[in-house]
Amino acid sequence: MKHRLFLFDLDDTLLDFKASEQLSFVRTMGELGLQGDLEPLFQQYQAINLALWRAFEAGSVSKEVLKVERFRRTFVGNGLDLDPAKASSLYLESLSETVVLVDGAHALCESLAACGEVGIITNGVHHIQHRRIASSGLKGHISFVATSEACGHAKPDSRFFEFSARMARARPFARHETVIVGDRLDADILGANRFGIDSCWFNPGGLANDSLALPSCEVRALDQVVPALRQLALAA
Repeated sequence: MKHRLFLFDLDDTLLDFKASEQLSFVRTMGELGLQGDLEPLFQQYQAINLALWRAFEAGSVSKEVLKVERFRRTFVGNGLDLDPAKASSLYLESLSETVVLVDGAHALCESLAACGEVGIITNGVHHIQHRRIASSGLKGHISFVATSEACGHAKPDSRFFEFSARMARARPFARHETVIVGDRLDADILGANRFGIDSCWFNPGGLANDSLALPSCEVRALDQVVPALRQLALAA
């Protein structure tokens, strides 16, 4: 295998964020006194949250605003007299306690850490991501965690990838020995394209690529990553 630095997106690549998100949302609403069927409310929250994250990645909203605004808009849209700041605090606290691993995540990180260096690059909230990694059991295989919050720029901005590369132990940094594994074309794969490194698109749903991002390889499950990278090395 030619790669020695393996950069991983965290949410929905190594950790099943969708599962954690729903568990944390339901727990948060319960602590605020809201009971019953929360699925319609959760779906509205998800749509609002996604739009705000896209705005954050475009640089038009700050993460501090995002964390509260997603709940404020959800509550206002449903006529709920609930405190969005309190909801945000409860939700973020719960996220670090509701960690769900994607199948194969631990074995993959263990395997790649044995032949190189594994780093996490994430746009998620800095201190929450560190706590989630600690709860996941992956920490022992991870060399560093780069967050957009610490960098000041978010994926797919090349400045975030430069920031991440500086955190790696190996010197000098070699682009041709670096690969990112991630589920998002618009952040992970496009960012890799702009930075000039290989990329592996984790696409468990078998989605069509109708974007400008060009992954070096594509997998449907994490246990396919190592074989795909080996094949990529042979084709180089």
